[in-house]
Amino acid sequence: MTTKVGYIGLGDMGKAMASNLVPKGFDACVFDLNPAPVEELAKAGAKAATSCREVGEHADVLSICVPADEHVEAVLCGEDGALGGMREGSIVVVHSTVQPDTVERLAPIARERGVELIDACVTGGAASAVQGALTLLVGGEASVFERARPVLEAYGTTLLHAGPIGSGAKLKLAVNLLTYVNWAAAAESYRLAEASGLDVDVFIEAVRSNGQLSDMQLRFLGGHRLPAEAAAGEDYQSFVRIQMFNAEKDLAHALALGRKCDIALPAAGLVSQDMARLYRVDSKGRR
Repeated sequence: MTTKVGYIGLGDMGKAMASNLVPKGFDACVFDLNPAPVEELAKAGAKAATSCREVGEHADVLSICVPADEHVEAVLCGEDGALGGMREGSIVVVHSTVQPDTVERLAPIARERGVELIDACVTGGAASAVQGALTLLVGGEASVFERARPVLEAYGTTLLHAGPIGSGAKLKLAVNLLTYVNWAAAAESYRLAEASGLDVDVFIEAVRSNGQLSDMQLRFLGGHRLPAEAAAGEDYQSFVRIQMFNAEKDLAHALALGRKCDIALPAAGLVSQDMARLYRVDSKGRR
């Protein structure tokens, strides 16, 4: 029998992930507050829902990829939320980067309705999502993870079971902390090379030759190499403001987890205050 999959949250990452479902043989039903990606996926064979509850009624496995903790809770438990329509034995998979406490709190609420919940944060970017080549960082009971595995394999080629519920979120925060600190280091060294009059192409060749600059960091530096006029454009600013929002949210979650674990994360604290400058966001008060 064909597995019925629901997907809520069709931003850049969510739409890319959900686009793999119909081609890989799943009966997909999708929803987003923005009708454009819903219509696009419907043209490719997915069912277009008009509410979160409708997606929940459809789904054996429900994927959620929305921006923040409060959105995950609203999608599941709010008025006309997905959980109200889900069948006993179905599974919720939270792909959003959220605080571990959020999924730890929502899991027993879902279980009261006979629904299991796992966190499966994703890493790899939208390009990998389109190709179904993400890495998924999973927290939850191993048996539930295995039941959800066929759907998760539609999204990614590497599935890592990190431990009990919340472990996927913890692992994603640790991974993202490393990413943003690396980006800050790459941007700062690039600025020094540029300001001191060096040929920045020679600088990049130097740090690429010994492995100090990764492919991901090089792509990030592309934003710093844009002419000022292009970086100030409306399209670019709209894009980087979203990236800045996600980065600041993720670093705030990492700092909160650090406090809970009674450890200091000074680099995370410093970098979290510099994201507007790192992304070249036009915001005088934050730069």
